[in-house]
Amino acid sequence: MPKFSANLTMLFNEVDFLDRFQKAAEQGFSAVEFMFPYAWPADELAERLQRYGLQQILHNLPAGDWAAGERGIACLPGRELEFQDGVEKALQYAKALQCPVLNCLAGLVPPGVDRDKVRQTLVTNLRFAADTLAREGIGLVVEPLNDKDIPGFLLTTSAATMDLLDEVGHASIRLQYDIYHMQRMEGDLINTIRRLIDRIGHIQLADNPGRHEPGTGEIHFPNLFKAIDQAGYQGWVGCEYIPAVTTEAGLAWLAPYR
Repeated sequence: MPKFSANLTMLFNEVDFLDRFQKAAEQGFSAVEFMFPYAWPADELAERLQRYGLQQILHNLPAGDWAAGERGIACLPGRELEFQDGVEKALQYAKALQCPVLNCLAGLVPPGVDRDKVRQTLVTNLRFAADTLAREGIGLVVEPLNDKDIPGFLLTTSAATMDLLDEVGHASIRLQYDIYHMQRMEGDLINTIRRLIDRIGHIQLADNPGRHEPGTGEIHFPNLFKAIDQAGYQGWVGCEYIPAVTTEAGLAWLAPYR
């Protein structure tokens, strides 16, 4: 049976962020993840995890000015030092939160910049991040996103991301497979997961269309979860979806897996 973590960036938005840890524990989650921890002191987040008996599974590297529309800086020439500083900051949080995996968002392709230079910047930055994190026993994942919600994002398919990881050539870097994004971009979810399972470091879910909870759209999640189990996946599946009404009202899908 898959293990599910609550993404606190997306779920329990009915309450303030620091109160979502309690809500997740009350709903039976034993693990959480979220996009960015950097607005809160690490020791405060660690205290919430300990208080409610939760594991921190994943968070992202700093991704630039999110409010201004940036979606990662790893591919942006000229911002390598900022990226390296972000890796160090993310590492300190990961150690404080005992978080085993960090996610890197590649970023948007900058206009007017040679695409080969953009890719080489990303390769170099990923090698730096993977080396830095591996020394501390922390894994790194890279996530492709769909270009319908996020036009201009550099990595949009599992195949393109695997080609990139092959070029980076680091044993500790793996694919973050987001079911929602990949359903929008390529479909064929079960076959892809079976084929890539040994290189998947984390899975996230949401249904399509709408990016809501399982059962609201076209994806047959019982079959998908069965396939994930049969493939031998031992990691967590992050619930990174937008509740259609409220979080708790939409959790009936989870009951068979508690």
